[in-house]
Amino acid sequence: MPQRTGPTPRSCPNCDGFASAAITTGGRDQYGHLHTIAADCPACHGTGTRIVRRDQEGARV
Repeated sequence: MPQRTGPTPRSCPNCDGFASAAITTGGRDQYGHLHTIAADCPACHGTGTRIVRRDQEGARV
C-alpha cells in the first residue's frame, strides 16, 4: 500500500534552488588562495526553497 507523504519543497523561483554562491573579490592572500565572499539569495535567505502555503496548492479551505 503506498504511503502518503507531505508536499515536496518547492524551489525558489529567484535562485532556482541554488541559494548560495561564492564570489571572488579578485585578490589573493600570501599563500595564493582567492579571497571569496558568500552571497545568499535575498528572496529565500539562502535556503533554496520557498514556503508552500495550502491555499496556493488549491486545497479547499
